[in-house]
Amino acid sequence: MEVKIKIRQRQALSRSLLLFLILILFAAFLVLSFVQKEEPAVEEKPKPPETSIPATPLPLEVTRIIIKKGATFSDILSPFGFTPAEIHKLREDVKPVYDLAKIKAGQEFKIFSNQDGEVVSLEYVLDQDNILHIDKLSGGYEAVIKKIPYHLKVKTIWGSIEENLILAVIRENEKDFLALALAEIFAWDIDFYTDLRQGDSFKIIFEKKYLEDKFITYGNILAAEFTNQGQTYHAYRFVYPDTGEADYFDLEGDSLRKEFLKSPIKFARITSRFSYSRRHPIRKVYRPHYGVDYAARPGTPVQATADGTVTIAGWDGASGRMIRIRHKNAYETMYLHLRGYAKGIKKGAKVQGGQVIGYVGTSGESTGPHLDYRIKYRGSYINPLAWRFRPVKPLRKEFSEEFKAEADCYRFLLEAPFILFARLSFRP
Repeated sequence: MEVKIKIRQRQALSRSLLLFLILILFAAFLVLSFVQKEEPAVEEKPKPPETSIPATPLPLEVTRIIIKKGATFSDILSPFGFTPAEIHKLREDVKPVYDLAKIKAGQEFKIFSNQDGEVVSLEYVLDQDNILHIDKLSGGYEAVIKKIPYHLKVKTIWGSIEENLILAVIRENEKDFLALALAEIFAWDIDFYTDLRQGDSFKIIFEKKYLEDKFITYGNILAAEFTNQGQTYHAYRFVYPDTGEADYFDLEGDSLRKEFLKSPIKFARITSRFSYSRRHPIRKVYRPHYGVDYAARPGTPVQATADGTVTIAGWDGASGRMIRIRHKNAYETMYLHLRGYAKGIKKGAKVQGGQVIGYVGTSGESTGPHLDYRIKYRGSYINPLAWRFRPVKPLRKEFSEEFKAEADCYRFLLEAPFILFARLSFRP
C-alpha cells in the first residue's frame, strides 16, 4: 500500500510541474509580443528638384462655314478682321499648294481662333479624302494638304434581288452608293439592268468611313460575291505592295476587268438588240440593226466601254451626234443619237473605260431618247451582248501567294454560315 501511494504522489507532482512550465512560457510569449521593436534606420533620399509643368493649351474655338454660291475667299475672311492686304498675303503664301480662288460652293471651311479671338489656323475641305490645312506664322502662312483622319470600320452584308440592286442594298440598311460601287466591279460580266433576275444574291465585305462617330462615306469594297442566273462571280481586292495599285481578281488571279464593259450606260433598259433584219421604226423597212439600243432619260451619262482614242465626235447624218472610239486589238465602238459631249471629248482625245464621254439624246433619226451602241472587230460589226471579251492584266505571279492568303481569308467570311457572320461588323 505504501508503494502505490508514493507512485501516485510523484505522478501528481510531475503534472503540476509541467503545467507550471507551460504557464511560464505563455507569459514570456505575451511579454515579448508587446515589447516595441526598434525599426531599422531608413536612409532618406534627397527630394528631386521641383519642375514646372507646362500649362495645357486652351482649346481653340472652331467656326464652321459652308461656302455659299458666289462667295469669294475675301467674303469668308473679312468678318474675322482680315484686311485686304492680309488676305492677299495669305492667298500668295498658299498658292504653291492650292489656289484659294478655286474654292467651291457647298464645301466646308473651318476657322480656328484662340481665346483672344485671333485666327491661328484654317482648314478647307478639298474633297472626301483631303483637306487643306493653313497655319498662321509670325511672318506669313504655311499650307499643307492632309488626309482626312477617318475611322474605318469593316462590315459584311448579304442580300437578294427582288426588284433591283439599289433597293436590295437599301433593304440591308446601306446606301445606293454601295450598290453602284458593287455594280462597277462586276460591270464587265453583268449588265445590272438587263441581266438581273429575282432571286439573284450578293455578299459584300466593305469599308465605312466615320468622322467624329458620324458616317461620312464608303471606302473600298474588299471582297464581293454575286450570283446571277445561277452563275456565281467572285471579286477580291488586292493592292500591289510595290506600286500601291489596286485591282479586283477572281480566285484564279484573273482580273475582273475585261477588254470591254458589258454596257455603256449604268442601269439602262434595252429596247432593241443586235439583228440582221429589223423593221426600222422611221423608214418602216427591214434592214440590219448592228447595235443595241438603250432607252434612258435625256442627259443620262454615257461611258466609254474600253480605253481608246476618239476618232469622231460630231454630227453624222442619221446617227445624229455620235462618238467613235478606236481601241487596241482591232476594236472600234460607236455611240449614236447623243444630246451632247462630255468636257474634253473631241477627235484625238484619249479616254478610259468607264469614263463619261457623252449624254443620251434623240438626235438624228430617232423616235425618242436612247443610245445606239455598236462595236466593230477587224472592220465587221459584232453583237456586243454575245461577244466574249478577254480579261486584261492578270495578277502578277510574284504576288500569287500573298493574294491567295488574303483571298482565302475573305472567302471564309463570304462562305461562313449566315447565323455567325450576318451583318458582321468589326474594326481592322
